[in-house]
Amino acid sequence: MSFTLASLPYGYDALEPHIDTTTMQIHHGKHHQAYVDNLNKAIAGTDYEQKTLDQINAIAGSISAAVRNNGGGHWNHSFFWESLAPNSGGLPSGNLADAINTAFGSFDEFKAKFANAGATRFGSGWAWLIVKEGKLEICSTPNQDNPLMDIAETKGTPILGVDVWEHAYYLKYQNKRADYLSAIWNVVNWNKVAERYNAAK
Repeated sequence: MSFTLASLPYGYDALEPHIDTTTMQIHHGKHHQAYVDNLNKAIAGTDYEQKTLDQINAIAGSISAAVRNNGGGHWNHSFFWESLAPNSGGLPSGNLADAINTAFGSFDEFKAKFANAGATRFGSGWAWLIVKEGKLEICSTPNQDNPLMDIAETKGTPILGVDVWEHAYYLKYQNKRADYLSAIWNVVNWNKVAERYNAAK
C-alpha cells in the first residue's frame, strides 16, 4: 500500500488574505507531497507498507527517523488542511465553546495560550489543542511529531493543529510567527474542530 496526497478541500487562493496563494501552493504541492513521496520510499518493501498512518504514529518511538518524520508530516498536514476553511474563523459554539471556557477561562485566554505554545516552540513544529482524559489541553510538538505518537511529551487526541514551520508562513509573514498565529484564527474551521471534539469525548 502506498500513500497518496489528497487534493485540498478548497482552492489554493481560498484562505486569502490570511494565508497567501503562493504559500498554499508550495506548502501543499511541494512540502506535503515530499512527505508523501519520502514516506513511500521509506516503507517500500517493509512491513510498514501494510500499516495506516495512525498505526505508524502509535509506534513512532521504535521506527526509523524517515518513517516517523515523513509519516508524521503526512498525518499532520492532512489534519491541518481540514482544520482550515474559507469564510470561517469567528467563535466556536455549543459544547466546544463551553469546554474551551471551562478549560481556559475564556476564548481570548485560549487564543493567547495557544499562540504562546506556537510562538515558543523552538525551531520547527506544531501547536495543538487536544482532548486528554476528556478535558482540553494545549501543547506543542517538535518537527513532525504529534500528540498521538507514543513518544509525545503530552499525549492526547488532537482536535486542532497549527503548523509553525517557517514554510507555513514565511513568504507572507517573514519572521513574524506571532502575526501568522494571530491571522490563523480567521480561517479556523470550527465546525470540523467541534466534530473532532465530539468524537474524542
